[in-house]
Amino acid sequence: MQPKSPNLFLRSEENTLILQTVVNKSIYALLLSVFILLGSSCADSYQKVVKSTDFNYKLSKANEYYEKGAYSKAIPIYEELIPVFKGTKNIDELYFKYAMSHYNEANFLIAGFHFKNISDNYGLSPFAEECLYMTAQCDYQMSAEVPLDQTYTDKAIQSFQLYINSYPNTTRLDDCNLKIGQMRRKLELKALSAAELYLRTRHYKAAAVSFSNILVDFPDTKDAEKISYSIVKSYFLYAENSINEKQKERYEAVLESYNNLARRYANSVYLNDAKKYYDQATIKLEEIRKALESAKS
Repeated sequence: MQPKSPNLFLRSEENTLILQTVVNKSIYALLLSVFILLGSSCADSYQKVVKSTDFNYKLSKANEYYEKGAYSKAIPIYEELIPVFKGTKNIDELYFKYAMSHYNEANFLIAGFHFKNISDNYGLSPFAEECLYMTAQCDYQMSAEVPLDQTYTDKAIQSFQLYINSYPNTTRLDDCNLKIGQMRRKLELKALSAAELYLRTRHYKAAAVSFSNILVDFPDTKDAEKISYSIVKSYFLYAENSINEKQKERYEAVLESYNNLARRYANSVYLNDAKKYYDQATIKLEEIRKALESAKS
């Protein structure tokens, strides 16, 4: 009996692979058709809701989308229904869900506008407190990174403070204070960055004033020691680069700022470097004193 040719086995394996490929493609095509039909059916179903003239039905469907997290579907329906249900007992809940849908879609500017509108116009609503908090939360979400404009950082601080003042017994007190602290730190770092830029670009007077203002505006800053040293350095460089007539008062500012640093931070790691500026300023002031006495005589 003749053995089967190897080519017959190869053809058999090829046929099997071809058959599997055909079957897989058929299954894929079938599944794709099912998904397309389902998607088309869902789209048709949503369009029916949008085109419906039954407002109560539309509201129930919008609430259904909201509960399922389909906020992009809920938003246009709520938007249409707000003027329809205005003046009814449930308008505040409808309006709240509309604003919250925008928030959950990261439309913080729009959401914040509507949350504030609810808290301003529906003060007796059970949603009023939540909306005032969410107004602040929207400002918080829009607060930019430190190098950028900090308008919404300022607004977030004011909004959270307004919420605390309006609801002093709130359970969110710790949360609000934490976020206010975070926003204040951002403003502090922004101011510190600006002061350091003034120093690097040799705007020494602006640097000294900016560093000093940080200690006034942020008295609890954890960078106070370094900032106090930077004030000494800025005033010294300012004096060094001043005309003779202005140097006396500016070197005196070096001594005063050094004394403030030494008094507050007796063990400061910056004290040795600051003392060098102090000593040089003292020498300069003595030279100025002698020059003035010589000029009088």
